[in-house]
Amino acid sequence: MLPSQQPVRLIDENGSAAVGRTFKTSYALPTEQTLLRGYGQLVMGRRVNDQASALVRQGRMAVYPSSHGQEACQVAAAMCLADHDWLFPTYRDTVAVMARGVDPVQVMELLRGSWHGGYDPYEHNVATQSTPLATQLLHAVGVAHAAKLRGEDTVVVALCGDGASSEGDFHEALNFAAVFHVPVIFFVQNNEYAISVPLIHQSVAPSLAHKAIGYGMPGERVDGNDLAALLAVLDDAVRRARSGGGPSLIEAHTYRMQSHTNADDASRYRSDDEVRAWEPRDPLLRLRTYLSTAGLLTAAEEERIGAEAERVAAVLRDGLNVEVTVDPQDLFRFVYSEPTPQLLEQSDMLREELSREGATS
Repeated sequence: MLPSQQPVRLIDENGSAAVGRTFKTSYALPTEQTLLRGYGQLVMGRRVNDQASALVRQGRMAVYPSSHGQEACQVAAAMCLADHDWLFPTYRDTVAVMARGVDPVQVMELLRGSWHGGYDPYEHNVATQSTPLATQLLHAVGVAHAAKLRGEDTVVVALCGDGASSEGDFHEALNFAAVFHVPVIFFVQNNEYAISVPLIHQSVAPSLAHKAIGYGMPGERVDGNDLAALLAVLDDAVRRARSGGGPSLIEAHTYRMQSHTNADDASRYRSDDEVRAWEPRDPLLRLRTYLSTAGLLTAAEEERIGAEAERVAAVLRDGLNVEVTVDPQDLFRFVYSEPTPQLLEQSDMLREELSREGATS
C-alpha cells in the first residue's frame, strides 16, 4: 500500500521521456492520440483561466479561483472516467468540469453569483462545485456506495486540495470508503498552500499519499504537472476500482501559480522567487515540447487547438456579458417543494419591503 518513493513521472520538465525512475507499479505511457487530445484540453483550460480572470476584473464574475498551472490535474481527472462515471469537483476545478462536457457558461454561473449551481449534475455526472472543504468527499463516497449496492459499473473520482486533507470530513470519507470497499478515488491536488497556510504547517507525514496506509487502501504519488503520468496513474486506479479493488488515494504534486482567488494577495505569504522556480515545470509547456519533438504536434494542429480554445473563450465572454433579470422571490421559491410557513412569511416581508421602496423611489 506504500506509495512510490518519488512521484511518478513519465515526461520530465524538459519535455523528454523520463528515465531511471522506479515506481511500485509499471505505468505505461498513454497513446499518442490520448496525449494530443489531452494537450487540446490543456490549451483550452489555460485559455479559460485567463478569460475568467479577465471577466472578474470586468465585473462579470464575483470571484474566480484560478487553476493556472494545475490544468494537467484537471484534464486528467476528467479524461480517466467513462461517461457513466461520476466526478466530484472543488471550487477550483472548473477546467475539469468543462472537460467532462459541461457548458462553459453554466460552469461559471456559481462563480458569477447566480442563485443556482449553474448546471444539471445528472446530465454529465458531475456534482456541483463545492466551496466548503472536503464536504464533496462524503457525497462522492455516498454515490460510490450506492452504485456498489445497486451492482452498477460506476467509478467515482473525488477531487480535493491539500487543505482538505486537514478536515474531519476527509478522514470520515476515506475511512467509510475503505471499510465498505467502494469504487472511489480520492485525488488530492497538493498545490503547496491552503490559501496562505503552507503544507509543512498542515502535515508532517512523508507525503499525503502515505495517509492511505492508515485506512487500508493503496496510495500513490504523481507529478501533477505531467499529464502523461497523471493519466497513467489515474487510469490504473480506475481499473482497480472498476474490477472490485476498492478505493485509492492519489496525491498530485503541483503548484498554485496564481493567488488563491482574485480577493487574495499571495505576495503576503510566499516569495516571487518561489513562484518563478515553478514556471519551467508548466504542464502545458512540458507536453507541447514532448509532442512537438516527437513530430506529433504540427503547426496546423496547434492552430486548430488554439482556435477551439478561443471559441470557448468567446462563448464565455458572450454568455457572461448577458444581463440577468433577478427575481428576489427565487430566494424562497426553490428551498422546499412546499414552502414552510416561515418561508412564506419571509417572502411576504421582502415583497412588501421592495414594494415600499419602489413606491418611494
